[in-house]
Order: sequence, then structure tokens, then C-alpha cells
Amino acid sequence: MRRIRLTRQEKAMEDALVKGEYVNVGKEEFQRIAEIVAARKKDSILHIRVNSEDLNSIKAKAQKLGVKYQTFISEVLHRMAM
Repeated sequence: MRRIRLTRQEKAMEDALVKGEYVNVGKEEFQRIAEIVAARKKDSILHIRVNSEDLNSIKAKAQKLGVKYQTFISEVLHRMAM
């Protein structure tokens, strides 16, 4: 039998499922969540030049939060745009 190798993220999701951390939601709640996710879809590309010290600071802050620095930058931009 062929064994499937899971990524760390997939393994974490499987563990959470086994522990019962996921709950069923109604159709309306699922639709609401799906709309929120779709609204946050990234569909544009942005190329910018920044100061290397600023970028290093951003990378350090992102690492403290446990996210990739580009994700961190995207979230900051989103919050500023609101």
C-alpha cells in the first residue's frame, strides 16, 4: 500500500480534525465565510523598491508573528486601505 506524505500544514489540519477542533457550520454561515475569503483574494501584483533597513525590520516583525514577510506586508497594506 502506498503511503501518502502530508505537509506540516496538512498534518496540523489532520491533528486538529482528530481533536475535534473543527465544527460544522450551517449553510448560511459557510456562505458568509466563503464570501469573506473571496473578498480577500489577492488578484494584483505590486513591485516596489524599499530601503533595505526597512525591509529587514519588516522581515523581523513578520518572523516574530510567524508569518511570511510578503503576507505581513499585504496585511499591513490591506489595513491601511480600509
